[in-house]
Amino acid sequence: MFASWLTFALLLGTFSAGPSHAEVETRECLYFNINWEVEKTNRSGVERCEGEKDKRSHCYASWRNSSGSIELVKKGCWLDDFNCYDRSECVATEENPQVFFCCCEGNFCNERFTHLPDVSGPVIEPPPAVPLLLNLLVCSLLPVTMLSMALLLGFWMYRHRKPPYGHVDINEVKERSLSCVCDKQSWQNERDMFSTPGMKHENLLRYIGAEKRGSNLETEFWLITEFHERGSLTDFLKGNVLSWTDLCHIAETMACGLAYLHEDVPRCKGEGPKPAIAHRDFKSKNVMLKADLSAVLGDFGLAVRFEPGKPPGDTHGQVGTRRYMAPEVLEGAINFQRDAFLRIDMYAVGLVLWELVSRCKAVDGPVDEYMLPFEEEIGQHPSLEDLQDLVVHKKMRPVFKDFWLKHSGLAQMCETIEECWDHDAEARLSAGCVEERISQIRRLMSATTSDCLLSTVTSLTNVDLPPKESSI
Repeated sequence: MFASWLTFALLLGTFSAGPSHAEVETRECLYFNINWEVEKTNRSGVERCEGEKDKRSHCYASWRNSSGSIELVKKGCWLDDFNCYDRSECVATEENPQVFFCCCEGNFCNERFTHLPDVSGPVIEPPPAVPLLLNLLVCSLLPVTMLSMALLLGFWMYRHRKPPYGHVDINEVKERSLSCVCDKQSWQNERDMFSTPGMKHENLLRYIGAEKRGSNLETEFWLITEFHERGSLTDFLKGNVLSWTDLCHIAETMACGLAYLHEDVPRCKGEGPKPAIAHRDFKSKNVMLKADLSAVLGDFGLAVRFEPGKPPGDTHGQVGTRRYMAPEVLEGAINFQRDAFLRIDMYAVGLVLWELVSRCKAVDGPVDEYMLPFEEEIGQHPSLEDLQDLVVHKKMRPVFKDFWLKHSGLAQMCETIEECWDHDAEARLSAGCVEERISQIRRLMSATTSDCLLSTVTSLTNVDLPPKESSI
């Protein structure tokens, strides 16, 4: 009996030593955090992987390579990711990213990491030679041991089976932690929105993955998305003024991203149909800027999908940031239909366009310090009652400076803004119409004037712009 169990144990060791399709369990990884002082964590050590029991765990490492000098950024545990399956070594395969990333399976497999571009898969080492005596023992008890291994392997794969996920090209990583209980719903909703077919667009934030860390009261919810060094539009406008060209480019790409988000797309590059999606928290803080100042929309924690034949889900009316709430939201008079939610987004678009115009230097006149919409009227922390009185009852909107209207392009931009934040929701422009208008204004101005040349308002008012009819 002892000899049988010894043979079984030796056989099990032989199977685990060579390559196989069974999953390697990862329980512990080396840990490192370059920002440990800021994030108030340990600098280095060992991290115990505590994921969900039906999911696989991996180790990861990220680093920078500046002219041959390696700077380690982070190491630790990585939750279930198809791109890490069956990787015994931590190897980054991206051609030349700013931040290298690799993941692997097996305890402490992230101790060593390397960069091998254009590698299609992990290098498989041949199994070590099996001693002759062990071969004889294995062959003598092969039927029993094979049956036992098949049962164990089948049970293991049943407990840990996962569908394959698509390949993700990882360049730069931005992590955002949502830690309180109420934010769990936001995290789940945003993860679901990013998983919607057709959500890959040049003006929508690129999603990399989601992760849950810790347990009970210490649970943290993470989203990993593409990083943009210029940050949000709010932060950029605080420290920069815009040329006429910059204003048009940001506004046009922002409208392009929202138009795509609002649009029903029948079929998206091998994926299923993309439904119309309302953002519901559109503001300059949720617009990121690429290096070339192209706008990228993010933060879909409150977004809602409108799929044919299905209820839209959680559609509580009074959500979002108060300052950017449309009049119908402030007074709680919302029609819970698709078009109504898209028009609410368009009111906020008008306010963000006003923020852009307020920091434009295309016309002679002082460019004031950056201010949020209505900040001059009711300060930085308005109450719901303040906004109801100002926006709903008095029907006030942020003020246009008189000298803005001396620039043909800015004058037409102000007219577009007024049609976005119209008190009558049904009179507002669609995102697609705003995109077309800004594009046409930009083309007309580039043909007749430079950034700093003044022209009269009448030079553009006789031009036929895209009609107000919208897809909303």
